Amino acid sequence: MTNGATNASAPIQEPLPTPEDVRTQNRFREFDLQGKVFAVTGGGRGLGLAMAEALVEAGAQVHCLDRLSEPDDEFIYAQKHANPAYGGSLHYRCMDVRDAENVKETMSRIADQKQRLDGLLAAAGINHIDSAIGHSQNDVNEIMSINYTGLFICATEAAKQMMKYNCRGTVLLVASISGIIANKGMCAPVYNSSKAAVIQLTRSLAMEWGPREKSGKPGIRVNCICPGHVVTKMVEQILEKDPEAQKVWEGENMLGRLGRPEEFRGAALYLLSDASSFMTGASLIIDGGQTAW
Repeated sequence: MTNGATNASAPIQEPLPTPEDVRTQNRFREFDLQGKVFAVTGGGRGLGLAMAEALVEAGAQVHCLDRLSEPDDEFIYAQKHANPAYGGSLHYRCMDVRDAENVKETMSRIADQKQRLDGLLAAAGINHIDSAIGHSQNDVNEIMSINYTGLFICATEAAKQMMKYNCRGTVLLVASISGIIANKGMCAPVYNSSKAAVIQLTRSLAMEWGPREKSGKPGIRVNCICPGHVVTKMVEQILEKDPEAQKVWEGENMLGRLGRPEEFRGAALYLLSDASSFMTGASLIIDGGQTAW
């Protein structure tokens, strides 16, 4: 074989991509949130903040909303370490989900900045451990006002802004496996039922807002996630009072451990991006297999 024939059959060597080429490649474009705007309630720390960081890394402008007058140290750390190369940004606003006027004003201000609101992640919530007969009327009102009524207000006010600016929006509500099962080792009947209400609200809002597509208007998808037991400050407070609960919870799932907030980042990005464009009215269970026994 001649040298000429050998050279002709040799594979063409493409130049290796430069770092700039890699950054500008549109890989996994369904997950790209560049230029989009999101609001995250309960985003000041814990699970809400962990999921908010994932949206920032995908390029979104993310507004974390929490009732703390000043951001928690956990948020400040996350904000300082948000990588500007991703194109996203992390912001904090004080907002109480129980204050309907405050919620309305806050959602409007966020949307007005860029004339859009692409998504809401509703993660604000509280728990109360006690027997049914141990709950006072005030306890019931407090839990439901945040876990259900406040979540409902946030979802509807966010949807109004999505409709105003003709955004094809996404809403992700944080429920719990406690809305599906009577959670062994945790006596919290009002909390459990508030999360069950969130799961049903997910279906109802999805049914109401999705069909807008049929009339030529941008639809709004609504889904929820049902976490199992995750190590957050709220859970740590429960375990301080009842250390034995951790053994029960770990023994009740197939992985034999509690979850970590960062293990929900991927799910949040999936459900709030175009990667889940044909998914609405669904409940995604992430619980280490606890409900699959």
